[in-house]
Formats: sequence, C-alpha cells, structure tokens
Amino acid sequence: MKMNKRKLVISISQALLGSGIAGVASLGVSSAALADDDIATVVVTAQSRSQSAQAVPIAMQILSADQISKLAATNLSSINGYIPGLNVDGNQPTQPYYTLRGIGTSDFGIGTDSPVGVYVDGVYSGKTGGALMTFNDVQRVEVLKGPQGTLFGRNSAAGAISVITKEPTRTFEADITARLGKYGTQYVDGVINVPLGDKAALRFSAVGSKSDGWNTDAATGQKYKGDNDWGTRATLLLNAPAETKLLLSWEHEFLNTRARPAISLIQPAAPGALPSFPPDPSTYVDPRTGPLYNDAVGNREAKKFDGVTLRIEKPFGWATFNSTTAYRHFNSVNREDEDGTNRIQTYLDTANIESNTTWQQEFKLSGKNDTVDWLAGASYFSEKARQNSQINTYTDSFDTLFNNVAGLPVYSLLNGAAQQFGLPVNLFGNTWQENMFNRGDNKAYAVYGDAIWHLTPKMNLTTGIRFSRDEKEFSWYAPTRISPGVDGSLALFNQVGFFPGLVQAGAISADQAALIQSLMSTNQLISNAGAALAPYSTKRQWNDTSPRVLLDYHLTPDVMFYGSVSKGYQSGGYNTLQIGSKYDPEEVWNYEAGIKSNLRDYHLVLNASVFSYKFTNLQSLSLVAGGNSVGVPAYQVVSSDQKANGFDLEARWQPMPALRMYLTTEYIDQKYKDYVANDGTNLSGQPVGTPKWSAATGFDYTWHNIAGGHLNLTMQHAYTGATRCNDDSVAQGSCLRTPRFTVGSAMQRTDARIGWTNDSQSWGVSIFANNLFDKRYVYNVSNITASFGTPFASITAPRMVGIEFKASL
Repeated sequence: MKMNKRKLVISISQALLGSGIAGVASLGVSSAALADDDIATVVVTAQSRSQSAQAVPIAMQILSADQISKLAATNLSSINGYIPGLNVDGNQPTQPYYTLRGIGTSDFGIGTDSPVGVYVDGVYSGKTGGALMTFNDVQRVEVLKGPQGTLFGRNSAAGAISVITKEPTRTFEADITARLGKYGTQYVDGVINVPLGDKAALRFSAVGSKSDGWNTDAATGQKYKGDNDWGTRATLLLNAPAETKLLLSWEHEFLNTRARPAISLIQPAAPGALPSFPPDPSTYVDPRTGPLYNDAVGNREAKKFDGVTLRIEKPFGWATFNSTTAYRHFNSVNREDEDGTNRIQTYLDTANIESNTTWQQEFKLSGKNDTVDWLAGASYFSEKARQNSQINTYTDSFDTLFNNVAGLPVYSLLNGAAQQFGLPVNLFGNTWQENMFNRGDNKAYAVYGDAIWHLTPKMNLTTGIRFSRDEKEFSWYAPTRISPGVDGSLALFNQVGFFPGLVQAGAISADQAALIQSLMSTNQLISNAGAALAPYSTKRQWNDTSPRVLLDYHLTPDVMFYGSVSKGYQSGGYNTLQIGSKYDPEEVWNYEAGIKSNLRDYHLVLNASVFSYKFTNLQSLSLVAGGNSVGVPAYQVVSSDQKANGFDLEARWQPMPALRMYLTTEYIDQKYKDYVANDGTNLSGQPVGTPKWSAATGFDYTWHNIAGGHLNLTMQHAYTGATRCNDDSVAQGSCLRTPRFTVGSAMQRTDARIGWTNDSQSWGVSIFANNLFDKRYVYNVSNITASFGTPFASITAPRMVGIEFKASL
C-alpha cells in the first residue's frame, strides 16, 4: 500500500514537474478557443437530458474530441489508463475486455453479456465484435461510473460508456487529418458536411488506419500487432414539418489483420527435443526481448460491421418525443496461436468465428416544469448470435500431451507397433479439429421512468425505476472431432485386427486398448457429451426491477453535494463451452456520495465521490486446471460475490488563460465476498486483483503569435497501480515474479504532442509521441498450453512517434 502510494506520487510529480501534461483535452475545447480564465462548461446527456456535466450528480469523466486527437487515439483501447477506474484491453479487437471500477467479464462467448455497456448515440454496441469501434467523427465520450441501469439498461451494471458522434450542421465543413509514424503507421480521417437547402444537411466521414506492426516473427519475418482498419459514417439530417427532427445514419467498419501474437516464455527447444515439463518460471525468458515464433495456420483477426440508425425527435410543447431505431450486424473471425512455438509437437491454435445481428427500438417521452423534470421510456432489444469456437492441433501435439500428463506417448507407441506389423500408416502429422457451435436467440423488454423533483430552489430528489424482462434461448452442438488421417489409420487397424492383436500379444490390456481407441476417435479438448449428434437447446427468462434514488443539494450555484443508492442488473446466461450450463443474473447495489464544485475565483473545478458496492453472481472467465478429459486447462465462466469501497477525484485548474492542468485518480479496495475457485482454493476476503490506485494527470500550454499562428504543447501521463495478487493469481496469469520480469507490476505511460496551427485554424502540423519513455510491461501470462510446456505472454506496445497534418476549409 505504501509502495503503491509512493509510486503514484512519484509518477504524478514527474509528469507535472518534468514534462508538463495535458489538461485542456478533458475540457472539450482547446486553450486557444478561450479568451479568459474560465473553465469551459461541458454539456452532456448522461441522464438522457442535456445538462452541464457539473450539474449531473453522477461520478463521470468526459473525453473530448480534442483529447482523443492529442492522444492520436484510434479507439477506446488507445486511451487506456487516462480514465482511472476504466480498463480497456484491446489486445484482441474482435474480443475486447472492459472493466469499470473493477467489474467486467473477459468471456468472449455469446452466452454472457458484459456489465460495462458501450453505447454509440444511445445504441447498445454489444461486447464482442461490435464493442470496440474505431473513433470516427466523435464529439465526446462520456464514461459514467456505477450502475446506470435505470436509463441505459441491463448491460450497465458496472457503468456505461456513451460515445456521442457529431451531427450534421447548416454550415459547410471539410476537414482532413493525416498521420505518418513509426512501424509504417499511416492514418487518415476526413469529414465533409454539406447543407442541403434550409431543411437538410449531410455529414460524411471516413477513417483509415494501417501499420506494419511492432513485433516480428524470428523465423518468417511476418509482422504482428499491426493495424488494417477503416470505417465510414454518413448521417442525414432532415428538419420535417412541425419542428420534427430526423437523423438517419449508416456506419461501416472493416478490420483485417493478424491476430495477437503468443510470445513464448520458454527457450526454443533443440530440433527434435520437447520443452521441459512442467514449465519452470525461474527459467522463463523475458518476452519483451525474447524471439517470437508463431505458426497458426490461417492466423487472422477480421471483422465486417454495418449499422443503420434512425433517430426522431418531436416536440409537443408539454413534452418531447424521441424514437431510436437501430440495426447492427457483424461477422468476425479470430484465429490465433496458443503455444508460442513453431514446432508441430506443441502446436495449438484456437478460432472464434461469430455472426451477430441485433435490432433495437426505444421510445422516450420527456418534459419538465417548475416542479419536476421527468422522462419515461420503453425499449425492445433482439439479438441473433452464432458462434463457432474451434480448436486446431496435430496428433504430434497429443503425443506430447499424453506423455506429459500420463507418461504415455500414445502415438509414438502405436506408430512403432504398426511399423513392426508392417502396416503402411504414419500417425504423425495428422490434423485434428474440434468445434463447438452455439446459437443464441435473445430478447429483452423494458419500461422505465426517471424524475428529478425540485424540492426547493437548492435541493433535488431524483427517483427512477426500470422493469426488465430477458428471454434467452441457447444451444450447444459439438460434433465428433475432424481428423481424416487418424480415421484412415483406425479403419486400417480395425481391418487387420491391430488392437486385438496387441491384446493377444500381451502388449496392452483390453481396457487399455479401449482407452487408446477412445483417445483417437473422440473429442479430447471440447466436451460434447449430450450434444455430439444434435444440438442441445434450452431457454430461460428473467425479470428484474432496478431502482435509483438520488438527492442533490446546491450549497451555492457552483457547489453541489449529492448522495445516491442504485441497483444494477445483468441478465443470466450460459457458458459457450460447457453444455447445459446456466448462470443466474448479476446484481449490484451501489451507495455513493460526492461533491461537484466550480471554484471560479481560483479557476478550479474540483469533483470527488466515495462509493461502496456489493456485487452478487458476477460472471468472469477463469482458467480451470484439468478442464477437459486430457488435463489441458480450459476457460470456464464462474460466478462470485464481490464487494468494494473507494473514491474518485477529479481536479481541473486553469491558473492562466494559456495553461490548463488536470488530475484524476481513483482508489478502490475490491475483494471477494464469498468465493471458492474451481480447484478448491478459498478466495473469500482476498483481493480480486484490481489495482488500488490509478491516476491520470497532465497540462496543456499555448503560445500565441508564433509565426502567424499559435504553438501548443500537450503532455499526458497515466499511472495504473500494481495488480493485487491472491492465491489464484499465478494460475490465472495475472501475477508472477520471475528473475527476468514481473507480471502485475505498476504501469506508467506518458504521451506528448507539440503542434502549430495558423491563426485562422485552417491548417496545422504536429509531432507526437505515445509512450514517450518507452515503458514496456508484461501484463498477462497464458497457461492454457502449460500442459505442453509452452506458456506465453502478452506485452504492451513500444514507443510510437509520428507527425500529423490537419487542414480545414
């Protein structure tokens, strides 16, 4: 604890005193846009109403288009660390992982949802292929901490991330931004806004990002961790009669790159030799400097996404009616190496192939008077999801596996016996594939209401409630493994009576013969009991009532105190790889109190909140040892009860017109309430893993009248504390200390930019550096192939430098 605090203070001091760091970015405007010392007012829609951020009694943080640009961020994972309490792991862009205040799920299966809801213009974006979209003409990102179920729905039990895009305007606009950088980075985005008479306007934007990648396969020279992503958005604004406003938008994204690399932790074995088993962490190589060897056949991560949204707004005088109709569809594939070697004796790759279609309809009616600001709504959500979870390997790998876990190299022994009998078979080099096919047909219905009661000129009481119903139908189908080579050998063995001959000769027993034939002919990695010949289906329904109560008191027009109690809800679900599994709904009760203040005399905005929550049945993905018939660890969804206490702090200070500074931090003490891991380890009362401290700080300074324009320096620094380890952390790969590296250590990142823009702001040029001091970390170890002796790791990106050019008409 003391060490974490000391690192936090040191990192903040270095950032502020040694570099200076960016604050204006979080304010929504550039420093050049303001002529005085006032900190700009940011308008948000966190409560489905347009309000000043300082008037919203919710712990929240805003990312403006300016900050996104200054970080050269391309999606939410690019800004990871700059919103304390929010973690976005985009290592696999088709399977991103979100946590907020320590709550999230890393499960990529279609049977579960995420408790962190991601919404684009009010439309839920799912948790897999549609959840990590490229930033495209974004106005701001609102990150709302704590349960937001009353207004946002069931998929926001931990909080909500609301992305707001820019709407068409009545003014012609044309902008372009281009970047060139290290590792062959090429980025371009452009926007054109065209008025169409007095009643309409069209806005079209496009963005593309491409790079070679910063990791290279030592054997093939292939590049990994590159980008190849582009997207477009077109929005038509129509001002219909009777003050009716219509917004019709279409968006498209296409991603096609290599999947994340598996960086081996073991020294490459000599030709013909096998890795040591069990793997010894004291001999692990440093993955930040060790060689990369990946050989996954068909290695690829790709996504094609399309969406159409129609928004209607109609005022009636006494109320305003809003309708949102949305269609989303994506196809994605992610096939990746799971062993970090290029040897057939340890080969294993996995693939996730998904198709998802959703329809959403929401109606809102809102109004306000001197007594109450009210809102009522109803929503409908339909999802049809299809997923194929696939494992690919070779008989050579199974020979290694059987030898490691049972001391019985089955295929080596059988191959030798077949040769003695003169049989023309080779049991090595044969492909082996297992599949799990899942289908999910889900529907969700909800009605809700929210009212802000003006009790006195200084006091408001907010009451809200949502009634939800979820209906989920799910199926599993896992046909018998596909291995044509093994099938041919088995057919020949049966034809000549090979196994009875071995039994008769006393080489093996009858039971051993039956076991060996079962190992060769049935699934070994994906259990298919009950769903081998036909899909096994089930359906369930859940109902929930989620309230929120919020009291705020304005001590002065610029100082507000608030307290709240709210419930979050996440529907139950299913484990995609565990036939017949069912999970109860997640529930969280959150208690929060805070202050929001704008100390104008000091040009300082200071916000703080304290919170405490209790989470029931939180679903998370855990690696379970011996999770299948041959002892290979398998990922399974498990449920646990958790509790946490913590606080958030945000400070924004403008000591002079040209200088703006900020500091945001979060402290959280998160522990298991009652939980025993699958291996029997009792984790009750132990920390979940979430770091106690995280922080971001920075400043932004502008010099005017420089060569006919202004020069701006922006620096930003993010700190994430060390992972809090428990008795299961090493097995899960989140904590590990070896002679050469540590997993779970505190992480720091500094980003800097200096740019010049002409006085008319029609063009400008900047130089930027992300991860300026080239801090590299090992943040995860995967033990999924530990039974082969081949654990691997993931590492953070190196320093990225580049130049950016902007132009506007």
